[in-house]
Amino acid sequence: MPKFHVSRSIEIAAPPEKVFEVVSDFKIWPTWSPWLIADPEAKITTSENSNSVGSTYAWEGTATGSGEMEHQKLDSPRRIESEIRFLKPWKSKSSVSFDLEPTNEGTRISWNMDGSMPFFMFWMIKMMEVWVGCDYERGLAMLKAFVETGQVNSRVVVHGKDIVESIRMVGIRRKCGMKEIGTTMEEAIVELHKKMETAGLRDHGEMMSVYHSFNMKRQETEFTVGYIIPDSETTPDGLEEWSTLATPAFYVEHIGAHHFLGNGW
Repeated sequence: MPKFHVSRSIEIAAPPEKVFEVVSDFKIWPTWSPWLIADPEAKITTSENSNSVGSTYAWEGTATGSGEMEHQKLDSPRRIESEIRFLKPWKSKSSVSFDLEPTNEGTRISWNMDGSMPFFMFWMIKMMEVWVGCDYERGLAMLKAFVETGQVNSRVVVHGKDIVESIRMVGIRRKCGMKEIGTTMEEAIVELHKKMETAGLRDHGEMMSVYHSFNMKRQETEFTVGYIIPDSETTPDGLEEWSTLATPAFYVEHIGAHHFLGNGW
């Protein structure tokens, strides 16, 4: 069966003992889970003793499917080994582990997954590695926030389908790697404001961004960041125009810190 490996790391300003205590306790997992943020109504069941070998964490939800995880080895404060068993959307097993190393700033924790997929889905291996990797990055960021501050300032509200009225915007179009979205967009916004000021364009609406494409394998995206403007305004030199007619769209609202915006995606 086609195999895959995923590993992501982050540094947390806390000693390994504290990080281990949080990660090993399944009852705390819903606080920083990268999957439950999109499926808050999922049913979660944990063992009464949630932080020992043999403890289990089971879930069943609309977006997350169903499955369970079981602790197989707890080597405090260095390593956690578990088995994750997916039931829906398809049955499979994978090995999940956390490695913790002390650093000058606290702890570097690595979240790893090793598994396989049904043979007929071999073509999805690369995509699977990217998707799980993105989830792990979001999860580790929320884990870091929870350990360091005691809370995760991120909430997603799925409103369902809605009608978006016609939009006309002008802005700066850029292409970059996923990890450079933040800095690339900041630079584009600075350039956007300069060009709009030069053009004397002050009668505009809300700022918005449009993502034209995502290449998950290459970890690249192309977007335009700009302002909604009236139809009466002309497009300033150096800016690109993007528009759409009224259309149905999936409406998702993210409430919280901007660096958790990926939870809304």
